[in-house]
Amino acid sequence: MQQPSGVPMPVGRSGRVVVEIDPDLKKELYAALDRDGVTLKQWFLDNANEYLRDRGQLTLKLMVADGDDEDRRYG
Repeated sequence: MQQPSGVPMPVGRSGRVVVEIDPDLKKELYAALDRDGVTLKQWFLDNANEYLRDRGQLTLKLMVADGDDEDRRYG
């Protein structure tokens, strides 16, 4: 597995995931998760599972109409 820079990404055998992020982002994320009553672990697992489930699906653009025919747009 490689990082975007082309440098191999270390992947250990444990179930741990280590990510280095900006301390301010970390503080903001923990505060938001606390307000929502979600742990970082649960948030990560939910988002990781959603990413893996959806990554092979194509995006489908649907036509949305708000009013008459001239109002139609893709969204």
